[in-house]
Amino acid sequence: MGLLQLSLIPEVAPPIEFDGATFDAKQDGSRLASQFIATRELMLDHEWHNLAQIVLALRKQGIHVTESSISARIRDLRKAKFGGYNVERRRVIGGLFEYRVSPEVQA
Repeated sequence: MGLLQLSLIPEVAPPIEFDGATFDAKQDGSRLASQFIATRELMLDHEWHNLAQIVLALRKQGIHVTESSISARIRDLRKAKFGGYNVERRRVIGGLFEYRVSPEVQA
């Protein structure tokens, strides 16, 4: 198991620590970090986004993502070690959902 620590500003931002049974820091670290940072920046606008919209926006920035990778990064946003953001979800129609980071701080 590998571990990646990434911090944009070490004194201010906590390190991003990816881990897990299949995580390989050398092969996965920078890809997951760039996906996470870009997803977080987009979601901090506090607007509603569906997975396809997020994928399109990040691909326009040159970041390779899929809907499943964005779904995983949204789950990461909720974790305390990744900021513990309050991510809201609402059903649009059928199985289509939108997500947003709530402007309210999660307790």
